[in-house]
Amino acid sequence: MLSILADRTYRHLFLAQVVALLGTGLATVALGLLAYDLEGGDAGLVLGMIFTIKMVAYVGIAPIAGAFVDKLPRRTLLVTLDLVRAGVALALPFVTEVWQVYVLIFLLQSASAAFTPTFQATIPDVLPEEARYIRALSLSRLAYDLENIVSPVLAGLFLALMSYNALFLGTVVGFLASAVLVVSVILPSPSPTEPRGIYDRSTRGIRIYLATPRLRGLLALNFAAAAGGAMVLVNTVVLVRGELGLPETALAWTMGAFGAGSMFAALVLPKLLDQVPDRPVMLTGAIILTSALLLLAALILGFGLSWPLLLAAWMAAGSGYSAVLTPSGRLLKRSAHPADRPAIFAAQFALSHACWLVTYPLAGVLMTMAGAPVALLSLALLSAFGIAVAVCLWPADDPEVISHRHDDLPADHSHLVEHGGGRVHAHAAVIDALHRKWPG
Repeated sequence: MLSILADRTYRHLFLAQVVALLGTGLATVALGLLAYDLEGGDAGLVLGMIFTIKMVAYVGIAPIAGAFVDKLPRRTLLVTLDLVRAGVALALPFVTEVWQVYVLIFLLQSASAAFTPTFQATIPDVLPEEARYIRALSLSRLAYDLENIVSPVLAGLFLALMSYNALFLGTVVGFLASAVLVVSVILPSPSPTEPRGIYDRSTRGIRIYLATPRLRGLLALNFAAAAGGAMVLVNTVVLVRGELGLPETALAWTMGAFGAGSMFAALVLPKLLDQVPDRPVMLTGAIILTSALLLLAALILGFGLSWPLLLAAWMAAGSGYSAVLTPSGRLLKRSAHPADRPAIFAAQFALSHACWLVTYPLAGVLMTMAGAPVALLSLALLSAFGIAVAVCLWPADDPEVISHRHDDLPADHSHLVEHGGGRVHAHAAVIDALHRKWPG
């Protein structure tokens, strides 16, 4: 997997991702402490609003940004967005009112909503070979998992020596380092696209996404992963500190078990995906995630909750979660022309976060109102629903090349000529101006 780092362009982009993730992780810890300083016992409400603003920015801004990113050089855009994020992080230590935090967080997350899909859409152009791209996806998944472990450790070390405001400076350094790494390489840009109206451009990625059967299945699996992931991310602290009465270090180890399972799957997946199609791998991952929640609920009802049981369940859930998310980039790459990739990656970014916008608050309400077994069972059922919908929407036979007929084009149209001159022909199917519905 690490062999792809020999490619200088990808190596610099990967390092840019890593340092930006570390900076974001430091900011997450610092925001919690800043919220407590500003609002004391109401800090939870402030953080809840911050995370809601984050999701609203992701869902609302990403498709709009994805519609226009092909008008600017990618390197210039990515560097500019990194500088915007660094400027916002630099301003955070100086706020004195909660509303100022909300405004700055909206600006920061709006920049991230434009940055992340553009960055993700660049990787398949840098690594066009399928096998190398799969390894890049797994390496990216590992970076996210390691950030969840390394950022809290770094934050703890900094806080032992200085105030939490220094963490925001670490965030600034992370974004600036990302900008330097991006500016140090030449990035490919997509081919120019035909002129379109604002509405058409803003909705194009989502329309392509929802018209493609495999991507409709991916959206259902995103919902399944969000249902299971929300149980882990929202309620682990309640299970560890409240139900089991364990110390804060146990919380770190428990979240680490989820991350370890995810990293294990990310390491195994590249070779597996060389041999097995995406659909069975992703469905199996979702089933593992759902089964972990169901089994944990059953064992809690039968024997009570124990820490070893929770660690094992979260490790299994992490492996299933990673198996769902890691191959998604390959599906997106297959499902759009290079010029449309920023828009379709932005659509994936927005729609997947819309799933989290539903499951995050639901996980918290279920745990608070009904307890762990009911929360586990309810979220597992939602995850199973997502799996069932994915099976229905994503055909098991999902060929890349599909034979289809064009009765809507003149006989001398360049598209027909390019593919042999007949109205019936076969090629890799994607939704575009000549194929507004899925063939067949």
